[in-house]
Parts: sequence; structure tokens; C-alpha cells
Amino acid sequence: MPSLRTLLGGFGAGMLMGAADIIPGVSGGTIALIVGVYERIIHALTAGGSAVLALLSGRWTRMRVHLGQIHWGLLVPLGAGIVFAILTGARLLPPLIDAYPAPMRGLFLGLVAASLAIPAMRMHAWTPRRWFLLVTAAVVAFMLAGLPTTETTAPSLLRVFATAAVAICAMIVPGVSGAFLLEVFGIYTPTLNALNTGDWAYIITFASGAVIGLGGFARILHVLLQHYHDATMAVLIGLIAGALRALWPFMGDDRSLQWPTESDPILVVAALTLGGALLIGLLVWWGQRRAASLRASPKPAEERS
Repeated sequence: MPSLRTLLGGFGAGMLMGAADIIPGVSGGTIALIVGVYERIIHALTAGGSAVLALLSGRWTRMRVHLGQIHWGLLVPLGAGIVFAILTGARLLPPLIDAYPAPMRGLFLGLVAASLAIPAMRMHAWTPRRWFLLVTAAVVAFMLAGLPTTETTAPSLLRVFATAAVAICAMIVPGVSGAFLLEVFGIYTPTLNALNTGDWAYIITFASGAVIGLGGFARILHVLLQHYHDATMAVLIGLIAGALRALWPFMGDDRSLQWPTESDPILVVAALTLGGALLIGLLVWWGQRRAASLRASPKPAEERS
């Protein structure tokens, strides 16, 4: 039976991750890395995927072995905290986005732009090839983000499923925001509305796409980061940087970039953009201090969980 400290710690970490996942620009994977549960989440996803494959092949004993490798005492309260934070945030954000579109995009812009430092700090070395991958990915993302918006109040369930399968993968990539990908793909607001109104067809479809996407991507990401770490991170940085175009606060109806006019809330947007960037900076600083503290401690990380 897990201790009360473990249960409360898992629930608190889940709340932080859930709050991060619902805000475009803040990565749940980053929060998991900072609070020290990232490796165990990746391990649990890998073990869970192996358990599913063992189940499908009829290897019951092997399935139980894989399930036994999962730290349920941490993951159950972690999942509960994530769900609680997402349901709470889903009620708070839509009214703000509708009432203050430019300032909210400014806030998200600051959050995403500053979060580029997180994957950049994980790079081991920069080479001309990696710079080429970064620039190419940035150009592609910039062009795609400039396409006419496809957001609709009632996206098709097929589109919801496919988008969820892609966006949920950001949860396990430090520095990449799943909510930001939903914003780019045009189903961020409909997803929040579905959570608020209890649209179970939408919610179940989204959850199904998320489970399938996460299960498959966890293995792919593990291989890529293990064998092509810096190249993968360079592509991720480029994609995030190019997609920042989608968060420019002042855009025309055709998504063309515009300079602000005198009637636009320029100072408010600038303040929120700076505030978002400072928030990410504080998270990075906190994460570095925590990592330094753990390295200096004589106890293994497992004993401190």
C-alpha cells in the first residue's frame, strides 16, 4: 500500500501536469520532468504498451509481468490529479479566450516562445545538419500555421480522433505543448466546450485517439531519442518555432499577420506575453535547482519518491 505522501505527491504532480496540458504553450512533459516523475511515466507507458501486445497475443503471464512493472501507487493519483485539473481549467479558459482573444494569444505566445529553451537545453551538440533540420521544420510549420483556419464549432469525430492521436503525444515530449497543437489544428476550443457540456461522443472519441496515439508514439519517441536524440530535438524546436505564427495576437480573418493598430490592447498583450515568458523561465530555473539538489543528495531518487 503506497504511503499518504506518495498518494498526495502523485495527485499534486498530476494537478500541475493537467494545468500545464490545458494551457497552450506549457508542456505537461516539462512539468513531469521538473517534479521528477517523467522517467516513471515513460516506463509505465512502455510497460503498458507491452502489456497490451502480450494480451493481444494471448501471453497472459507476460502481460501480468508488464503490468507489475508499473508504479500504480504513483500513476493512479497522478492520473486523478491530471483529470481534475483539466476539468477545472476547461471551465475557466473558454470565457477568457472569447472575451480577450488578442491578450490570451499574447500570453500563449510568451509561454510557447520561452518554452523553446527547454528542448534546446537538452541538445548535446549543434551541427550544420541539425541546424538544417531545425530551419526546415520551422519553415514547414510556419507555412502550415498560415493556412486558413479550419476551426469549427462541430469538428467531425474522425478529425477529433486523428488530432487527439497526434496532440496527446506532446504530453511526453518536454517543451512541446499538446494544447498548443490542438490550437494549431483548430479543435482547442471545441474540445474545452465538449468537456464543459458533457459531449460524451466527442470525449470518448478524443480519449480513444489519445490512448492509441500515446501508446504508439511512446515507443517511437523512445527509439528516436535513444538513437537520434539531437536530430529529434532539433526538429521539435523547429516545429514549435515555426508554429508560433498561429499565436500572433494580431491577425486578419484569413490568418494574415498584421501590425497592431491604436485600437488594439498593445500594452496588455505585451505585458501578458512577457509574463508568460517569465513563468516558463521560473519553471526552468526551478527545474534546474531541483535537479542540482537531487544530484547533491546522497540518497537515490527512488528513496525520495
